[in-house]
Amino acid sequence: ARTALAATPGQLDVLGRAGVVDAGGRGLVAVLGALVETVSGRAPDRTETATRGVRLLGDVRPVPAAPAGPCEGEAGPAYEVIYLLEAEDAAVDLLRARLDALGDSLVVVGGDGLWNVHVHVDDAGAAVEAGVEAGRPHRIRITHFAADAAAVTARGERAQRAVVAVVPGEGLAGLCAEAGATTVRSRPGEPPAGDELVEAIRRAHAREVVLLPNDTDLRQTAAAAAERARAEGIRVALIPTRAAVQGIAALAVHEPDRRFDEDVVAMTAAAGATRYAELAVAEHQSFTSAGVCQAGDILGLIEGDVAVIGKDLTETARTVLDRMLSAGGELVTLVVADDTPPGLAPDLERHVRRGYLAVDTTTYHAGAGAPPLLIGVE
Repeated sequence: ARTALAATPGQLDVLGRAGVVDAGGRGLVAVLGALVETVSGRAPDRTETATRGVRLLGDVRPVPAAPAGPCEGEAGPAYEVIYLLEAEDAAVDLLRARLDALGDSLVVVGGDGLWNVHVHVDDAGAAVEAGVEAGRPHRIRITHFAADAAAVTARGERAQRAVVAVVPGEGLAGLCAEAGATTVRSRPGEPPAGDELVEAIRRAHAREVVLLPNDTDLRQTAAAAAERARAEGIRVALIPTRAAVQGIAALAVHEPDRRFDEDVVAMTAAAGATRYAELAVAEHQSFTSAGVCQAGDILGLIEGDVAVIGKDLTETARTVLDRMLSAGGELVTLVVADDTPPGLAPDLERHVRRGYLAVDTTTYHAGAGAPPLLIGVE
């Protein structure tokens, strides 16, 4: 295995140019060494030699140094990002172009809707964000290259960080503010403009900012605001949350003391693991994916599409919950507005307790200006 590992730079051009061995092969050598020690009780001889940021086990010969390249020392990308991605072929083509512009050592392989993504970048958050734009990334792994990690440790730096979240309703604004976020109110029919988002990022007074738009329609506006803030020297990571319940899930795992990219990955994973729904009242007759609705009907939207049309708010909410929980779940989040009937949330909590014994329920009050009911299932 060691002999095969030493030969890998001559088998793949990108490894030869970078002067490194195959990472998966190196991992297999480590596994085999552990197996030998476990079975025989004797550790194999191993001398670790550092070669261009890669540690080689045993008697592997170091790869001759190549000309200074993207993986050498602090001049190259700081992070290796790897994840599995569920996405359509067309979206993966766009993902390749975007990741290629972000870094190097790009490999995207797979097919039939499942892809393995590997890239070296300086902005790991942007690489994960690109995956979220393309589909559903999971099993995300970020490795900080040793040279850059040592430099950060030596300097003892800890950047100030903040979260900026767009929220509907005063209640959610207060909840997010208590969690340490700077909030921007989104009123019905009046989404915040790009200038408002940029001003909120500035108001956070942080060198690093995580932006949660919490609305599919705000994605482009938020992306433009993030670019403007980056031009001012602020490091901004946009997590493309599509609903307030996804923003709440992301904020719940936010840890300011973690490395920025690790924090972004954790928040992105929490948001991505949260399915969302909304109950709304139809304003006029229209055709929907669930059939024809009349003015005054209760619409149950799951992931943005009308899935249920009903006459009663409580019954429609139960149907939506049942459909969402049929795919599994551990936590239900209910967000109710001021004008929502006061008995709705307790009724849904009882419904979950009766039918789904392993599922917990949390209720938040959004206040005025929010949809009647928002549902999140994690």
